[in-house]
Amino acid sequence: GGGNVWRGITGEKAGMERAQADYMGMLATIQNGLFIQSALENIGVDTRVMTAIEMKAVAEPYIRRKAIRNLEKERVVIFAGGTGNPYFTTDSCGALRAVEIHADVLAKGTKVDGIYDKDPMKFSDAVRYDTVTFDEAISKNLGVMDTAALSLCRENQMPIVVFNALEEGNILKMAQGEDIGTTVKK
Repeated sequence: GGGNVWRGITGEKAGMERAQADYMGMLATIQNGLFIQSALENIGVDTRVMTAIEMKAVAEPYIRRKAIRNLEKERVVIFAGGTGNPYFTTDSCGALRAVEIHADVLAKGTKVDGIYDKDPMKFSDAVRYDTVTFDEAISKNLGVMDTAALSLCRENQMPIVVFNALEEGNILKMAQGEDIGTTVKK
């Protein structure tokens, strides 16, 4: 995502046309993708940034088969630029890309350690779920992802792991299949 740099909804509230604000958000995701690429390459990890918004000087264009081939070559592929279309969230794009490349799981790194029955930043009595179904996440409006992303994952049986990406070591733990966060599944 690019919310740390820009949120399209912020621009829209300030009077900017929604599509223009969303494009700015997509550009922010590309900036973050380049940052992640640099950090990974500094520790010797081979990476590719692929983006739906063509900018050949900084990233490869997103081509599904090429992304899969990069993964087969054991490269980390960083998807940036969203779907290249306004009105689609980063969550929807993440779900779409995960399904397209036949990922094992969609990992949603966030600032909390899973999905709660209510906002744990506001309510000290919030209860964390270990697992929830797609239908529960949608019907209880748990706010984990937008409904389009959850529906796409549900229809394609793509499990989602929601975890705290800011806690040191958690990204590696998630990638190694350790039981962290909350899992959303059928």
